[in-house]
Amino acid sequence: MFRSVRHMIYDLIEWRSQILSGTLPQDELKELKKKVTAKIDYGNRILDLDLVVRDEDGNILDPEQTSTISLFRAHEIASKQVEERLQEEKSQKQNIDINRQAKFAATPSFALFVNLKNVVCKIGEDAEVLMSLYDPLESKFISENYLVRWSSCGLPKDIDRLHNLRAVFTDLGSKDLKREKISFVCQIVRVGRMELRDNNTRKLTSGLRRPFGVAGTSAA
Repeated sequence: MFRSVRHMIYDLIEWRSQILSGTLPQDELKELKKKVTAKIDYGNRILDLDLVVRDEDGNILDPEQTSTISLFRAHEIASKQVEERLQEEKSQKQNIDINRQAKFAATPSFALFVNLKNVVCKIGEDAEVLMSLYDPLESKFISENYLVRWSSCGLPKDIDRLHNLRAVFTDLGSKDLKREKISFVCQIVRVGRMELRDNNTRKLTSGLRRPFGVAGTSAA
């Protein structure tokens, strides 16, 4: 209610400035005055205030100079116009709501927020932590991987991202919500030597990616 009245007041202030400018032609000025009076009557109606009875030009009728029958008929016309405006506003709002619901149903509107706090896993070397969404019934991943490079010291490789390892899986639409089950899968890939205990310098290798572990939990 407050926002509706505020918008109406802003409109009235703008229209008042146009009227006071004196630059509008007579026909436009007349139409603008009708818009102003219609807006005022509409605002009074939604605020449960008294209805002001006006003539065709928007001027307030003087009860001392207007007959009771004329006042009654003018009141009927004004009430009808305000009710039509209310019905029009209600219809427009319903159409907007329907369009929003249709758009909401047709586009991906759901997301999963992930905040990685720590990796409690003794790896011994650098690692890559990959997180993704998985459909166990179809046996396939339904999202891209969120990758975090983890150092052998137990901290992110990019130290600037410490306590700021966040990701949002935004590709979840109505089709994904209809799935019976969605799992959140975390994979750990060790990056380093072929064997952790490879002390033979002649066989020393580095930079090899080896699967180290995997874990999953139900996300839906």
